[in-house]
Amino acid sequence: MRRIPWRWLGAVVAMLAVAAAGAAGWAYRAYQNALQPPRPGSTQAVVVRVPRGASSVEIAELLYRRGLIRDPLAFRVLARLQGRDGELRAGVYRLSPGMPAAAILDKLARGEILTARFTIPEGWTVAQVADHLDRQGLVDRQAFRAALDRAAATWPYLPRDPKARAALKEPLEGYLIPDTYRVPVDESGRADPALVVRMMLDRFRQVFGEGEEERARRLGLTVHQAVTLASIVEREARVADERPVIAAVYLNRLERGMSLDADPTVLYALGRTSGTLTYRDLRTDSPYNTYRYPGLPPGPIGAPGRAALQAVLQPADVDYLYFVLSPDGSGRHRFARTLAEHNRNVQAYRQSLQDRDG
Repeated sequence: MRRIPWRWLGAVVAMLAVAAAGAAGWAYRAYQNALQPPRPGSTQAVVVRVPRGASSVEIAELLYRRGLIRDPLAFRVLARLQGRDGELRAGVYRLSPGMPAAAILDKLARGEILTARFTIPEGWTVAQVADHLDRQGLVDRQAFRAALDRAAATWPYLPRDPKARAALKEPLEGYLIPDTYRVPVDESGRADPALVVRMMLDRFRQVFGEGEEERARRLGLTVHQAVTLASIVEREARVADERPVIAAVYLNRLERGMSLDADPTVLYALGRTSGTLTYRDLRTDSPYNTYRYPGLPPGPIGAPGRAALQAVLQPADVDYLYFVLSPDGSGRHRFARTLAEHNRNVQAYRQSLQDRDG
Protein backbone atom coordinates (compact mmCIF):
# COMPACT_ATOMS: atom_id res chain seq x y z
CA MET A 1 0.00 0.00 0.00
CA ARG A 2 1.30 3.33 -1.03
CA ARG A 3 1.64 5.88 1.73
CA ILE A 4 0.24 9.40 1.41
CA PRO A 5 2.94 11.92 2.16
CA TRP A 6 2.37 13.81 5.38
CA ARG A 7 2.61 17.11 3.57
CA TRP A 8 -0.29 16.13 1.33
CA LEU A 9 -2.37 15.02 4.31
CA GLY A 10 -1.68 18.32 6.00
CA ALA A 11 -2.75 20.17 2.88
CA VAL A 12 -6.00 18.21 2.71
CA VAL A 13 -6.75 18.89 6.37
CA ALA A 14 -5.99 22.56 5.87
CA MET A 15 -8.27 22.70 2.85
CA LEU A 16 -11.05 20.98 4.78
CA ALA A 17 -10.60 23.40 7.68
CA VAL A 18 -10.78 26.36 5.33
CA ALA A 19 -13.89 24.91 3.70
CA ALA A 20 -15.50 24.26 7.08
CA ALA A 21 -14.68 27.76 8.25
CA GLY A 22 -16.07 29.16 5.06
CA ALA A 23 -19.22 27.11 5.41
CA ALA A 24 -19.59 28.15 9.04
CA GLY A 25 -19.07 31.77 8.11
CA TRP A 26 -21.61 31.48 5.33
CA ALA A 27 -24.09 29.76 7.69
CA TYR A 28 -23.59 32.45 10.33
CA ARG A 29 -24.13 35.23 7.80
CA ALA A 30 -27.21 33.46 6.49
CA TYR A 31 -28.51 33.05 10.05
CA GLN A 32 -27.92 36.71 10.85
CA ASN A 33 -29.54 37.74 7.59
CA ALA A 34 -32.58 35.60 8.41
CA LEU A 35 -33.03 37.56 11.64
CA GLN A 36 -33.21 40.92 9.87
CA PRO A 37 -36.56 42.68 9.29
CA PRO A 38 -38.46 41.39 6.25
CA ARG A 39 -39.09 45.01 5.25
CA PRO A 40 -36.45 47.26 6.83
CA GLY A 41 -37.73 50.73 7.66
CA SER A 42 -41.39 49.71 7.47
CA THR A 43 -43.69 51.25 10.09
CA GLN A 44 -46.73 49.21 9.10
CA ALA A 45 -48.57 47.83 12.13
CA VAL A 46 -49.59 44.18 12.03
CA VAL A 47 -51.85 42.93 14.82
CA VAL A 48 -51.28 39.26 15.62
CA ARG A 49 -53.00 36.97 18.09
CA VAL A 50 -50.76 34.33 19.67
CA PRO A 51 -53.08 31.53 20.81
CA ARG A 52 -52.89 30.22 24.34
CA GLY A 53 -50.77 27.06 24.50
CA ALA A 54 -49.10 27.64 21.11
CA SER A 55 -45.60 26.13 20.77
CA SER A 56 -42.58 28.07 19.53
CA VAL A 57 -42.86 26.14 16.24
CA GLU A 58 -46.47 27.26 15.78
CA ILE A 59 -45.67 30.84 16.78
CA ALA A 60 -42.74 31.03 14.36
CA GLU A 61 -44.92 29.73 11.51
CA LEU A 62 -47.63 32.26 12.40
CA LEU A 63 -45.14 35.14 12.33
CA TYR A 64 -43.73 33.92 9.03
CA ARG A 65 -47.17 33.67 7.41
CA ARG A 66 -47.94 37.23 8.51
CA GLY A 67 -44.72 38.49 6.92
CA LEU A 68 -43.12 39.46 10.23
CA ILE A 69 -40.00 37.25 10.12
CA ARG A 70 -37.84 35.97 7.27
CA ASP A 71 -37.28 32.43 8.47
CA PRO A 72 -39.19 30.38 11.10
CA LEU A 73 -36.21 28.11 11.84
CA ALA A 74 -33.89 31.04 12.49
CA PHE A 75 -36.47 32.54 14.86
CA ARG A 76 -36.72 29.26 16.78
CA VAL A 77 -32.93 28.94 16.97
CA LEU A 78 -32.73 32.48 18.35
CA ALA A 79 -35.39 31.69 20.95
CA ARG A 80 -33.51 28.52 21.96
CA LEU A 81 -30.15 30.30 22.19
CA GLN A 82 -31.67 33.01 24.41
CA GLY A 83 -33.40 30.47 26.64
CA ARG A 84 -36.80 31.88 25.73
CA ASP A 85 -38.17 28.94 23.80
CA GLY A 86 -40.88 28.25 26.36
CA GLU A 87 -41.46 31.84 27.48
CA LEU A 88 -43.46 33.21 24.55
CA ARG A 89 -46.76 34.48 25.92
CA ALA A 90 -50.24 34.31 24.48
CA GLY A 91 -52.12 37.48 23.62
CA VAL A 92 -52.67 40.09 20.94
CA TYR A 93 -49.57 41.97 19.80
CA ARG A 94 -48.93 44.98 17.59
CA LEU A 95 -45.83 44.13 15.54
CA SER A 96 -44.24 45.37 12.32
CA PRO A 97 -42.33 43.86 9.38
CA GLY A 98 -39.79 46.59 10.07
CA MET A 99 -38.83 44.94 13.37
CA PRO A 100 -35.88 42.52 13.60
CA ALA A 101 -36.63 39.03 14.86
CA ALA A 102 -34.84 39.73 18.16
CA ALA A 103 -37.18 42.65 18.89
CA ILE A 104 -40.26 40.54 18.12
CA LEU A 105 -38.94 37.72 20.29
CA ASP A 106 -38.30 40.16 23.14
CA LYS A 107 -41.81 41.56 22.88
CA LEU A 108 -43.42 38.11 22.94
CA ALA A 109 -41.25 36.92 25.83
CA ARG A 110 -42.07 40.03 27.88
CA GLY A 111 -45.76 39.68 27.13
CA GLU A 112 -46.08 43.23 25.78
CA ILE A 113 -49.59 42.58 24.53
CA LEU A 114 -51.96 45.11 23.06
CA THR A 115 -53.72 47.03 25.84
CA ALA A 116 -56.04 49.96 26.33
CA ARG A 117 -56.17 52.36 29.26
CA PHE A 118 -59.20 53.82 30.97
CA THR A 119 -59.73 55.94 34.08
CA ILE A 120 -62.61 55.80 36.56
CA PRO A 121 -63.00 59.01 38.61
CA GLU A 122 -64.06 59.07 42.25
CA GLY A 123 -67.79 58.96 42.85
CA TRP A 124 -68.81 57.37 39.56
CA THR A 125 -71.75 54.99 39.58
CA VAL A 126 -71.93 51.62 37.86
CA ALA A 127 -74.09 53.21 35.17
CA GLN A 128 -71.47 55.89 34.51
CA VAL A 129 -68.69 53.30 34.32
CA ALA A 130 -70.69 51.14 31.90
CA ASP A 131 -71.49 54.14 29.68
CA HIS A 132 -67.87 55.29 29.68
CA LEU A 133 -66.48 51.89 28.66
CA ASP A 134 -69.14 51.57 25.97
CA ARG A 135 -68.37 55.03 24.56
CA GLN A 136 -64.66 54.22 24.46
CA GLY A 137 -65.45 51.11 22.43
CA LEU A 138 -63.80 48.89 25.03
CA VAL A 139 -66.77 46.91 26.34
CA ASP A 140 -70.39 46.68 25.31
CA ARG A 141 -72.61 48.20 27.99
CA GLN A 142 -74.92 45.22 28.30
CA ALA A 143 -72.08 42.70 28.26
CA PHE A 144 -70.39 44.64 31.06
CA ARG A 145 -73.55 44.60 33.16
CA ALA A 146 -73.96 40.87 32.56
CA ALA A 147 -70.38 40.33 33.77
CA LEU A 148 -71.15 42.42 36.86
CA ASP A 149 -74.18 40.29 37.66
CA ARG A 150 -72.14 37.10 37.40
CA ALA A 151 -69.41 38.51 39.64
CA ALA A 152 -71.94 39.76 42.20
CA ALA A 153 -73.18 36.21 42.75
CA THR A 154 -69.92 35.33 44.53
CA TRP A 155 -68.79 38.74 45.84
CA PRO A 156 -68.20 38.13 49.56
CA TYR A 157 -68.93 41.62 50.89
CA LEU A 158 -72.57 41.92 49.86
CA PRO A 159 -75.33 41.41 52.46
CA ARG A 160 -76.24 37.76 52.95
CA ASP A 161 -79.88 38.47 53.67
CA PRO A 162 -81.89 37.98 50.42
CA LYS A 163 -84.12 40.97 51.19
CA ALA A 164 -81.13 43.22 51.79
CA ARG A 165 -79.59 42.08 48.51
CA ALA A 166 -82.85 42.63 46.65
CA ALA A 167 -82.91 46.24 47.87
CA LEU A 168 -79.63 47.05 46.10
CA LYS A 169 -80.09 49.11 42.94
CA GLU A 170 -76.73 47.87 41.65
CA PRO A 171 -75.18 44.90 43.49
CA LEU A 172 -71.56 45.93 42.85
CA GLU A 173 -72.10 49.66 43.23
CA GLY A 174 -69.19 51.15 45.15
CA TYR A 175 -66.77 48.29 44.49
CA LEU A 176 -65.52 49.41 41.06
CA ILE A 177 -62.66 51.26 42.70
CA PRO A 178 -61.66 54.56 41.04
CA ASP A 179 -58.27 54.24 39.36
CA THR A 180 -56.52 54.10 36.01
CA TYR A 181 -56.58 50.62 34.49
CA ARG A 182 -54.72 48.99 31.61
CA VAL A 183 -56.58 46.04 30.12
CA PRO A 184 -55.69 43.58 27.33
CA VAL A 185 -57.70 44.01 24.12
CA ASP A 186 -58.30 41.94 21.01
CA GLU A 187 -57.61 42.75 17.36
CA SER A 188 -60.59 45.11 17.25
CA GLY A 189 -59.59 46.93 20.43
CA ARG A 190 -62.29 45.29 22.56
CA ALA A 191 -61.72 43.99 26.08
CA ASP A 192 -63.20 40.94 27.78
CA PRO A 193 -65.98 42.27 30.08
CA ALA A 194 -65.37 39.58 32.68
CA LEU A 195 -61.66 40.45 32.77
CA VAL A 196 -62.40 44.16 33.20
CA VAL A 197 -64.74 43.44 36.11
CA ARG A 198 -62.23 41.06 37.69
CA MET A 199 -59.43 43.63 37.42
CA MET A 200 -61.54 46.30 39.12
CA LEU A 201 -62.67 44.01 41.93
CA ASP A 202 -59.11 42.80 42.45
CA ARG A 203 -58.04 46.43 42.76
CA PHE A 204 -60.70 46.94 45.44
CA ARG A 205 -59.26 44.01 47.39
CA GLN A 206 -55.81 45.59 47.16
CA VAL A 207 -57.11 48.90 48.49
CA PHE A 208 -59.42 47.43 51.13
CA GLY A 209 -57.38 44.63 52.67
CA GLU A 210 -57.40 42.82 55.98
CA GLY A 211 -56.17 45.88 57.88
CA GLU A 212 -59.04 47.98 56.54
CA GLU A 213 -61.55 45.24 57.35
CA GLU A 214 -60.28 45.14 60.94
CA ARG A 215 -60.61 48.92 61.31
CA ALA A 216 -64.16 48.75 59.97
CA ARG A 217 -65.00 46.05 62.52
CA ARG A 218 -63.71 48.24 65.34
CA LEU A 219 -66.16 50.91 64.23
CA GLY A 220 -68.97 48.37 64.21
CA LEU A 221 -69.18 48.36 60.41
CA THR A 222 -69.11 45.58 57.84
CA VAL A 223 -67.09 46.12 54.68
CA HIS A 224 -70.33 46.82 52.81
CA GLN A 225 -71.41 49.41 55.37
CA ALA A 226 -68.00 51.08 55.36
CA VAL A 227 -68.03 51.36 51.56
CA THR A 228 -71.61 52.64 51.66
CA LEU A 229 -70.72 55.40 54.13
CA ALA A 230 -67.55 56.25 52.21
CA SER A 231 -69.59 56.68 49.02
CA ILE A 232 -71.71 59.30 50.79
CA VAL A 233 -68.61 61.07 52.14
CA GLU A 234 -67.18 61.04 48.60
CA ARG A 235 -70.19 62.92 47.29
CA GLU A 236 -70.53 65.34 50.21
CA ALA A 237 -66.92 66.44 50.67
CA ARG A 238 -65.66 69.17 48.38
CA VAL A 239 -62.47 69.90 50.33
CA ALA A 240 -60.07 67.06 51.08
CA ASP A 241 -59.39 67.86 54.73
CA GLU A 242 -63.11 67.80 55.55
CA ARG A 243 -63.62 64.15 54.60
CA PRO A 244 -62.73 62.74 58.07
CA VAL A 245 -64.94 65.37 59.73
CA ILE A 246 -67.94 64.57 57.52
CA ALA A 247 -67.37 60.86 58.14
CA ALA A 248 -67.36 61.55 61.88
CA VAL A 249 -70.64 63.47 61.65
CA TYR A 250 -72.38 60.53 59.99
CA LEU A 251 -70.87 58.01 62.41
CA ASN A 252 -72.02 60.18 65.33
CA ARG A 253 -75.53 60.33 63.91
CA LEU A 254 -75.61 56.56 63.36
CA GLU A 255 -74.46 55.98 66.93
CA ARG A 256 -77.30 58.17 68.22
CA GLY A 257 -79.92 56.54 66.00
CA MET A 258 -80.45 59.73 63.98
CA SER A 259 -81.29 59.76 60.29
CA LEU A 260 -78.36 60.69 58.06
CA ASP A 261 -80.30 63.29 56.02
CA ALA A 262 -77.73 63.02 53.21
CA ASP A 263 -78.78 64.79 50.00
CA PRO A 264 -76.63 62.57 47.69
CA THR A 265 -78.60 59.49 48.74
CA VAL A 266 -81.83 61.12 47.56
CA LEU A 267 -80.23 62.09 44.26
CA TYR A 268 -79.14 58.48 43.81
CA ALA A 269 -82.66 57.26 44.57
CA LEU A 270 -83.90 59.62 41.84
CA GLY A 271 -81.31 58.35 39.36
CA ARG A 272 -79.37 61.62 39.39
CA THR A 273 -75.81 62.53 40.31
CA SER A 274 -76.24 66.27 40.81
CA GLY A 275 -78.80 69.03 41.04
CA THR A 276 -80.95 70.79 43.61
CA LEU A 277 -83.47 68.83 45.67
CA THR A 278 -87.01 69.98 46.36
CA TYR A 279 -89.10 69.21 49.43
CA ARG A 280 -91.04 66.80 47.24
CA ASP A 281 -87.78 65.02 46.38
CA LEU A 282 -87.01 64.61 50.07
CA ARG A 283 -90.26 62.66 50.46
CA THR A 284 -89.26 60.11 47.78
CA ASP A 285 -90.18 56.62 48.94
CA SER A 286 -86.90 54.77 48.46
CA PRO A 287 -84.73 52.83 50.91
CA TYR A 288 -81.89 55.02 49.64
CA ASN A 289 -83.64 58.16 50.94
CA THR A 290 -81.83 58.78 54.23
CA TYR A 291 -84.27 61.57 55.11
CA ARG A 292 -87.12 59.09 55.14
CA TYR A 293 -85.41 55.90 56.33
CA PRO A 294 -83.00 55.76 59.30
CA GLY A 295 -79.53 54.27 59.13
CA LEU A 296 -77.40 53.65 56.09
CA PRO A 297 -78.96 53.10 52.67
CA PRO A 298 -78.95 49.50 51.32
CA GLY A 299 -75.66 50.02 49.54
CA PRO A 300 -73.15 52.53 48.14
CA ILE A 301 -74.31 55.37 45.90
CA GLY A 302 -71.12 55.45 43.85
CA ALA A 303 -67.49 54.40 43.98
CA PRO A 304 -65.57 56.03 46.83
CA GLY A 305 -61.92 56.80 46.33
CA ARG A 306 -59.12 55.81 48.66
CA ALA A 307 -59.29 59.08 50.61
CA ALA A 308 -63.01 58.70 51.33
CA LEU A 309 -62.52 55.10 52.44
CA GLN A 310 -59.71 56.14 54.78
CA ALA A 311 -61.82 59.00 56.14
CA VAL A 312 -64.48 56.52 57.25
CA LEU A 313 -61.93 54.15 58.76
CA GLN A 314 -60.07 56.99 60.48
CA PRO A 315 -62.72 59.63 61.23
CA ALA A 316 -61.94 62.90 62.97
CA ASP A 317 -62.33 63.00 66.74
CA VAL A 318 -65.21 65.51 66.84
CA ASP A 319 -68.72 65.56 68.30
CA TYR A 320 -70.44 67.39 65.43
CA LEU A 321 -73.87 66.21 64.33
CA TYR A 322 -74.67 68.63 61.49
CA PHE A 323 -73.04 70.44 58.60
CA VAL A 324 -74.03 72.74 55.76
CA LEU A 325 -72.11 74.53 53.02
CA SER A 326 -70.32 77.66 54.13
CA PRO A 327 -71.84 80.91 52.81
CA ASP A 328 -68.45 82.12 51.55
CA GLY A 329 -68.63 79.92 48.43
CA SER A 330 -65.34 78.17 49.22
CA GLY A 331 -66.85 74.70 49.09
CA ARG A 332 -66.10 74.20 52.76
CA HIS A 333 -68.76 73.41 55.36
CA ARG A 334 -69.86 74.81 58.67
CA PHE A 335 -70.21 72.13 61.33
CA ALA A 336 -72.47 72.24 64.36
CA ARG A 337 -73.09 70.29 67.55
CA THR A 338 -76.68 71.42 68.11
CA LEU A 339 -79.72 71.83 65.88
CA ALA A 340 -80.05 75.48 66.88
CA GLU A 341 -76.49 76.21 65.79
CA HIS A 342 -77.06 74.26 62.57
CA ASN A 343 -80.23 76.21 61.78
CA ARG A 344 -78.29 79.47 62.09
CA ASN A 345 -75.67 78.12 59.68
CA VAL A 346 -78.40 77.05 57.24
CA GLN A 347 -79.97 80.51 57.40
CA ALA A 348 -76.61 82.13 56.71
CA TYR A 349 -76.10 79.88 53.69
CA ARG A 350 -79.58 80.60 52.31
CA GLN A 351 -79.04 84.32 52.79
CA SER A 352 -75.78 84.09 50.83
CA LEU A 353 -77.66 82.45 47.95
CA GLN A 354 -80.26 85.23 47.97
CA ASP A 355 -77.56 87.90 48.05
CA ARG A 356 -75.78 86.22 45.14
CA ASP A 357 -78.97 85.98 43.07
CA GLY A 358 -80.13 89.48 43.97
